[in-house]
Amino acid sequence: MATFGDIGVAAGLNILFAVAFLIAFAFLRLQPINDRVYFPKWYLKGLRSSPVNSGSVVGKFVNLDWRSYVRFLNWVPDALRMPEPELIDHAGLDSAVYLRIYLLGLKIFVPVALLSWAVLVPVNLTNNTLEKSRTTDHNLQYSDIDKLSISNVPFGSPRFWTHIVMAYAFTFWTCYTLRKEYAAIATMRLHFLASEGRRPDQFTVLVRNVPPDQHESVSEAVEHFFLVNHPDHYLTHQVVTNANKLAKLINERKSQQNWLDYYQLKYSRNQSQRPVKKTGFLGLWGEKVDAIDHQTVKIETLSKQISEERERVKTDPKCIMPAGFVSFKTRWAAAVCAQTQQTRNPTLWLTEWAPEPPDIYWDNLAIPYFSLAVRRLVTSVAFFFLTFFFMIPVTIVQSLANIEGIEKWAPFLKPIIEVPFIKSVIQGFLPGIALKIFLIVLPTILMMMARFEGFLSKSTLERRAALRYYVFNFFNVFLVSVIAGTAFQQLDSFLHQSANEIPRTIGVAIPMKATFFITYVMVDGWAGVAGEILRLKPLIFFHLKNFFLVKTEKDRDEAMDPGSIGFNTGEPQIQLYFLLGLVYAVVTPIFLPFILVFFALAYVVFRHQIINVYNQEYESAAAFWPGVHGRIISALVFSQLILMGLMSTKGNAQSTPILIALPVLTIWFHRFCKGRYEPAFIRYPLQEAMMKDTLERSREPNLNVKSYLEYAYIHPVFKNEDEDNEDEYKGEGNNGKLLDGSVLVPTKRHSRRHAHEPSKFGDDRESLEN
Repeated sequence: MATFGDIGVAAGLNILFAVAFLIAFAFLRLQPINDRVYFPKWYLKGLRSSPVNSGSVVGKFVNLDWRSYVRFLNWVPDALRMPEPELIDHAGLDSAVYLRIYLLGLKIFVPVALLSWAVLVPVNLTNNTLEKSRTTDHNLQYSDIDKLSISNVPFGSPRFWTHIVMAYAFTFWTCYTLRKEYAAIATMRLHFLASEGRRPDQFTVLVRNVPPDQHESVSEAVEHFFLVNHPDHYLTHQVVTNANKLAKLINERKSQQNWLDYYQLKYSRNQSQRPVKKTGFLGLWGEKVDAIDHQTVKIETLSKQISEERERVKTDPKCIMPAGFVSFKTRWAAAVCAQTQQTRNPTLWLTEWAPEPPDIYWDNLAIPYFSLAVRRLVTSVAFFFLTFFFMIPVTIVQSLANIEGIEKWAPFLKPIIEVPFIKSVIQGFLPGIALKIFLIVLPTILMMMARFEGFLSKSTLERRAALRYYVFNFFNVFLVSVIAGTAFQQLDSFLHQSANEIPRTIGVAIPMKATFFITYVMVDGWAGVAGEILRLKPLIFFHLKNFFLVKTEKDRDEAMDPGSIGFNTGEPQIQLYFLLGLVYAVVTPIFLPFILVFFALAYVVFRHQIINVYNQEYESAAAFWPGVHGRIISALVFSQLILMGLMSTKGNAQSTPILIALPVLTIWFHRFCKGRYEPAFIRYPLQEAMMKDTLERSREPNLNVKSYLEYAYIHPVFKNEDEDNEDEYKGEGNNGKLLDGSVLVPTKRHSRRHAHEPSKFGDDRESLEN
């Protein structure tokens, strides 16, 4: 069992790593050569110039101002100085609300920690239950840390009523804080939507599952449908094309162009010898050829393929998907269309708000709508097996957390393990880092699953991956860690006890697992967060690109890797700490200071990163908050159920009727918040849309909305074409467009109010008859 000494060694090591990372960051950020690595956001905004372009030769690489080294910790107050409204203008509402999750952790757990240490720790510590249990059961394992937990309270003791009262207090405080935060963020979202500038997605909806028609193309069908059903508001549209192959070819050409730039730059530095390369796999074998000529030929071949593929996408009807982006004259009209059913058959002409263009994941627009259900079923099955089979390495990791157990199974390691420092490192540091390593590849796998499911926006992809990451953490990082660790530690006790004694042993053992999570929080939440600010990987890659590929200032800007907040990885990590904090607040209060350090450190670090580094790809106006709120509620309910089960094994079954009210009240509270605040995140009020439209018309009476929206949703692979080619492509996407929005162009079909064509996607009449 990990002792105070083991935890102290682990804390010392992680604090040492964290301080080393922070000092290294404070030094590296001052060097002019690293300026684009640690302040890329300001370069992308055009508000910062490179210090490398001025000063002496040495001064271009090393900061020679000794005063800046004296003030090397100024980044901390600088990160906290920017007010939240200014932060929203600078980085967006998503980033500002993401930071509020860390603040929410502090708001909840600072009072909880103070109250639990003032009340529960003395109640737990002033008992000797574990010592007495050890005299009757010599195989029971515990440490001094466990004496501060609920495990040290005697069986059937009236002191358990203190824990019950504290559970009610913590629940009410958590719900009160969550409600205030939900209300504040809902207000912030509505204010942000009302005050933000004009964006194409405010006027545009995505229509999917357009039924096929033998008389009209998809573009004509879309135009005809909306001219008939939204005659006063329809403005223009852009059909969706399957340009995935073209996008792959363009990315391949870009990759080959980078290699050509590298070889040309290499040759310019040493013109006495032309660079050569091998044509085999990864350049490891094969015929040696002139690298520059070889890359030039490959690029020319790719350019020809791109030209042919682009022409095919424009002319082949099979490349046109039964979907399109439809834009309206006003936000009000778009809101009505996006939030209503368009036809009798609810499976046809499906409309939803279009993501803003930078948020669209274009590859998934080519997925047929009818295959989405199958894809999501396959992904759910795959996720189940991923979660299930990951239990094996997690169980193995738990064995590392128990030195005594390892010595029983591998006695030849005892002389090495018993060295005090090695023993402390193994029990206090190694289990957390081992579990962290196992989780490295998980976010990539979950994002691949989300893409396979067919979600259309990057923000939705990240939210879906975040949800699955949280579920995975709940089962494998928390639940399996507790169960597997407990079973491993208490295996010998289980084998020698009667069946009716096992629940009591589990009730004593579960709180003991807090020591493992303490080490995990220190590795992941202390050293890991400090490592985030160092940006070691972007630093190395920037200098490699800067040396081998960069020829112009534009190349240097492209070499920057500002990254983003990484909602799909960061938010599940935070949620795990909420879960652990809520579960152990009553059971093992010693855990709480460790997550408080995480929330405080992470808030400062990520605030700095959001201000100076991260360049968010999209802006969803905090659409993720209902998921954040829901997961905290689920953690709270789970902690209450755990406490009920624990009390039943501690001879306090009469408390069950009192404790059962907690999850009932919490679920009622969640339903209240869902009904009161969630609509602000899933629907756009028509009143707000009308107010924004009216204000815009009064300020810009001559605004040409059509020219602003007409080509906003063209696939990115077509945006770099010359004017003539682009206009040629646009003709298909807006066939028969209205010049003033009031004249109906001739179509190949009569109005669908009077004509009906059966389709393979479903029949409106059949749906009514059924």
